[in-house]
Amino acid sequence: MSSVQRRRSDMPTPFARLDRMFEEWMRALPARRMPGMAWEVPGEELIRVDEYREGDTQVIRAELPGIDPEQDVEITAADGMLRINAQRRVEEKTEDQGYTRHELRYGSFTRTLPMPEGATEADITASYKDGMLEIRIPVAEQTAAEPTKIAVSKG
Repeated sequence: MSSVQRRRSDMPTPFARLDRMFEEWMRALPARRMPGMAWEVPGEELIRVDEYREGDTQVIRAELPGIDPEQDVEITAADGMLRINAQRRVEEKTEDQGYTRHELRYGSFTRTLPMPEGATEADITASYKDGMLEIRIPVAEQTAAEPTKIAVSKG
């Protein structure tokens, strides 16, 4: 019988993973965008990301076109969670322009992701180029320590 095991460093805590899945599921519901729902946050949308491992670094890429990263993006890390907040603003008045369709998204965008186990908040770096935000989280390779033998004395 074979078993598949995931390395502990690749697994977020069970509750963090459940929180992330629940948050993404709630945001994906079409009813979320209906006005009057108690759990709706007006103007807040989910930031879509690609997340992958590159050697000993966790890489998160987020598509955020049309923003100024120095003014409109805030990235925070605490308690093993990484939070990306962004805001896209409309600089011109659109009320009098007679839109037939207005699908461009403006407002607040957010995403909270669990950080890999062993990551240090101080080592996280972020860069922005051509509408893509890239966050790099160095992760120390965790090796299984040899068990320490403890002598037992007669007593």
